Amino acid sequence: MRLLFCGDIVGRAGRDAVIERLPGLKRDHGIDFVVANGENAAGGFGITRKICDDLFAAGVDCITTGNHVWDQKETIGFIGNEGRLLRPFNFPAGTPGKGAGIFPAARGKKVGVINLMGRLFMDPLDDPFQQIEQLLNAHRLGGNCDAIILDFHGEATSEKMAMGHVVDGRVSLCVGTHTHVPTADHMVLPKGTAYQTDAGMCGDYDSVIGMEKAMPIARFTRKMPTERLSAANGPGTLCAVLVETDDATGLARSVQPVRLGGRLSQTGIAS
Repeated sequence: MRLLFCGDIVGRAGRDAVIERLPGLKRDHGIDFVVANGENAAGGFGITRKICDDLFAAGVDCITTGNHVWDQKETIGFIGNEGRLLRPFNFPAGTPGKGAGIFPAARGKKVGVINLMGRLFMDPLDDPFQQIEQLLNAHRLGGNCDAIILDFHGEATSEKMAMGHVVDGRVSLCVGTHTHVPTADHMVLPKGTAYQTDAGMCGDYDSVIGMEKAMPIARFTRKMPTERLSAANGPGTLCAVLVETDDATGLARSVQPVRLGGRLSQTGIAS
């Protein structure tokens, strides 16, 4: 299988980059299943029902989130009825929505998607390292899943790397989100799991992690409150990770970064 994971979509620039490029990517490169992190898709803060629908129409199969999942209050009302929109599994019991699922993919395959959030420099949620064991008992490579993608939404590179090694050999891809900067450590771990510490963002990189520059710079240089941050809307870069798996095992044969459009150096994908 060919799996594509698109990093945090930030504002209109990120949405446009994904919606415009994804149909061609799927067609030209035989991509079987697409996950995108959408927690910043609505102007940098949360996601709406309409944005979900637009991303699904463009070819996204599942949307993951993170600490900004509730920034748009309407999300609370529809996330429970939209199984393709996930929030981190390790939110407290009773939180609306779900944090994992098994979804149909091309050629009759089934893909498990797991959304977890780290705790270093983040909200004090349930322990993701305990939660992943429960999740992997329910989502099994070679059992009820032909592939498994784990979006680990976190600040600390060390925590993300530790999670990658914990799940090595049990998921197809462990990829980090949240910091909005693509890392250069894409690799297949020793037991066969594809890994990258952060997929980067889909958005305008002439910015401060996707936001217009003036307000974040003022906060750093003057240490005073400023106006609400707003998403930068220049030309967007689609940042993603492409994984090819072995049909027999669900483990990764290869992993490569994808960067298309905008200001970053371009990294296409091989046919």
